[in-house]
Order: sequence, then structure tokens, then C-alpha cells
Amino acid sequence: MKTRNSLNRILLVASLAIAGGAGLAYCAGDKPAERAPLKLQVDAKSIDRSDARASYAPIVKRASPSVVSVFSSKKVRANQNLAPFLNDPMFRRFFGVPDDRGGRGGPGPRDSIENSLGSGVILSKDGYIVTNNHVIDGADEVKIAIGDPRQEYKATVVGRDPKTDVAVLKVDAKDLSPATLGDSDQLQVGDVVLAIGNPFGLTSTVTTGIVSALGRGGLGIETYEDFIQTDAAINPGNSGGALLDSQGRVIGLNTAILSRTGGSNGVGFAIPINLVRSVVEQLVSTGRVDRGFMGVSTQNLSSDLAAQFGVDRGALVTDVTPDSPAQKAGLKSGDIITKVNDTAVNDPRMLQLAITRMPPGTEVTIAYLRDGKTATVKMKLAKLPSQSLNGDRATGGSGSDEGVLNGVTVGELDAQARSQLNIPRNVEGALITNVDPDSASAMAGLQEGDVILSLDRKPVKNAEEAVKLSEEIKGPKVVVRLWRDGNSRYIVVDESEK
Repeated sequence: MKTRNSLNRILLVASLAIAGGAGLAYCAGDKPAERAPLKLQVDAKSIDRSDARASYAPIVKRASPSVVSVFSSKKVRANQNLAPFLNDPMFRRFFGVPDDRGGRGGPGPRDSIENSLGSGVILSKDGYIVTNNHVIDGADEVKIAIGDPRQEYKATVVGRDPKTDVAVLKVDAKDLSPATLGDSDQLQVGDVVLAIGNPFGLTSTVTTGIVSALGRGGLGIETYEDFIQTDAAINPGNSGGALLDSQGRVIGLNTAILSRTGGSNGVGFAIPINLVRSVVEQLVSTGRVDRGFMGVSTQNLSSDLAAQFGVDRGALVTDVTPDSPAQKAGLKSGDIITKVNDTAVNDPRMLQLAITRMPPGTEVTIAYLRDGKTATVKMKLAKLPSQSLNGDRATGGSGSDEGVLNGVTVGELDAQARSQLNIPRNVEGALITNVDPDSASAMAGLQEGDVILSLDRKPVKNAEEAVKLSEEIKGPKVVVRLWRDGNSRYIVVDESEK
């Protein structure tokens, strides 16, 4: 569950699952063997909005076999928060920890197993399944239950993308019932939708509602947010389940709710299937997601700025990254980007979504306004800069278990990152873009958005230096100096504590 506090009320943003390396390395350099492209079953015809049904039973009967139960389990270490107190002899005896002389202390703290339940959607007859990343995040074991009577399969994680909350699983099975995917770009507010999933463990539960809103973002749930909002009842256990249109095609992946109680209050969110498809196809092919990069930092147009620039929508360019596609194409600070190809850009979030949904190397046409005149320019997208720790099994990385900071991904502090995270120009270092929740670094307190300033008191100027230093430090401990929320701090990461 993810919580957000709002002045006089508490709203619960629930991620809808039921809860029960050689240091830093270049992710860009990893080239895992490519798999054959996944052949998805897609139906992009327009929704028949003249169809007023008395029953959706035929659609549900056809679509339900494509929705599965996803079970995950992971070992949770006992009494991690009590570690500082266990040096006290009285606490050691109370919690059953033997003393240094081997005295009686009872059985001691024991690890426990944490189980989660979510949903998934079958993509292919040979066993590819999509679900939410948070359903299987950190899991030691993942199982899939399919059909009635239910058959269980052990699943492997093909790849996952925390930034969109999408993960792809694979089971060793044949002749499954793949879902038909629709075109989420055709959705309109007011369209009828159905949600199928396993809320509270109640398999194949179906609810219905309408599309309440489109393009919801800025909720702080994921890095890239373009949610379909619906009032179809979705609850814990629906995570990764299907949101269907009135023809029974999957147009979204249910992922979160906004609630005061933890249950459905009629405000649910699903990831558009077109975004899911772009992520899934890359994960199946290479095990990771490479996103497009144009190299601009932008801001919203306030009413005053809109009046000054003579435009009421768009993304105002504040900085252009040197040697980026945007600079090479001639974009400048003060330009207002209004369109990417045929997609209108109303604000910076829409620009970010449009660019990052496309892979590096894609040629795009950018429409912009400069000095009151409209112009267009073409550019070929570069790869969004990112460097990661070896051993990142979630994104297909590889490497040995030596070094420090395994499970941490770092990127460059470019103009876009500084603008989004309010990082001053005088701060130099490597930006942490992801931390494996099961890593020693996560246990020590490293977080996404932190900036690594130094490792073992050696200054870090950029991601490349962080990579090099992390490989040179043999550990198991490293002193990390971080910048976070306007202040710097020191943290000790102990790899032996994993």
C-alpha cells in the first residue's frame, strides 16, 4: 500500500496486491540475447458506442480465461528494526538471542514468509503473462494459477519496469487463452468498462463502470503516469488484472485505487494498454526497457507565462542538454513544444510520456512555437541516460557479486533531472534512479532520487565515476555521502548484511 496525507483527510493510494554484481555498471552496455518478438493479439477497431447491452455475460465468458491469479512470496528478515537494541544484554535475552558466552536466550528471532496475491493477463498461448511490478517486486518465488479447475505453474520473471509498474512473467505451458488487446488511445470519458481480477482472493470477479477520466498523472504513484480513471470497483488483489472495453478487449491494466479505507471508493486507476504494450515488447525482446531521450528541461505554462508567450498550452523549454538530439535539431530555451508527431502536447508530462514511450533511434517530428511563429523540426531520439549495478536481475543485467552497492541504478544529472527533482547546479554526483528493495543499499536507506556525492570519501562527479569507484571498493562496507532534499548526509552500506 502507498499512502498520501492531504491536510484534513487521509487518502490511501493502494497498490492493489494483497500483502500477507560488481558494484555500479553500465546498463547501456549490457546486450542480452534477443528473443523473438512477442506476437500479441490486437484489435484496434473503434468501440461500437451504439451497443447498449442488457448483459455482458458473453464477453465475460470469453475474456475470463485470460485473467489469472499471481501468487508471490519472499522471505522477510526478523527484527531488523530491533538491531540497535540487541546489543543490550536484557533485550538479547528477551528476544531470544544467545549471549557471547552461549547463555540461554531461547530460539531467537526467526525469518518469516510474506505472501502477496494479485492478478495477471495472458498474452500468448505459450505462457507470457503481464502483471504489475509491485505484485512480484522482491519475490523469491512466483506462481500462477490458471483455469477452472485451477492449475498452478511456477513462473519466471522475464523482465520488469518499476517506472511504469509493469512486469512480464513466463510459465511453461501451452494452448493458453491469450487476451485480445484493444487500442487505449481510442477511449473516451463515459465509455463502459469491465474489471476482471481476484480481489481479496475471490477469483474471476467482474465489476463494471465507466471511464471517469483519461490521462491522469501527477499522483506520485509511478514515474510515468498516464492513468485511465474508472469507477468500476477494483480492490486489493485486482493488481495486474484486466480492464476491458465493451467489446471485451483489454484496454488497461488495473494498478491502484484512491481510497480512505483501503477498499474501492469508486476511484481506480489502470495503465493504458498501449503503454503496457510498448513496455512488454521490449521486456520480452531484451529483458529491459530503453526509452527515448530528446534532451530538454521543461516547465508548465502558468497563466502569466501563457499570456506573455501568446499560447495557452504546451511545454516551455527552460534548458537544452548539450550534444543532445534537441540541441542538434536547433531547439532553444524559450521554445514551446506543442506536438510530438501527431500527438498534442499540453504540458511537460505529456511531452515526457510521448518521448519515453518511443525507443531510442526513433525519428520524431517536433512542432514548437518561437517568437510567436510555429515551426517543426525532425530529430532522432537518443537513449535515456542510465547506468546500473551489475546483478540487476530485474532488467537483464549481469555480473559478479563482488564490489559494493549491488542493486543500485544510477544516471547522469542532466538538465531534465535537475529540473524535475529541484537539484541545484552546484550539486555534482550520480543520480540514483532505482534501488533493489532487497539490496543492502535499500536496507541502509538509499532511495531513488538521491545523489551520490562521494564513495568512501572519494568525490563522485558523474555516473561513470560512481561506476568505477564502486568496482574498486571491495567492501563489504562503504561510506556513501548523499544529497537529498537540500541536505547532504552520510550512510554506511554493508553488503554483508544482505
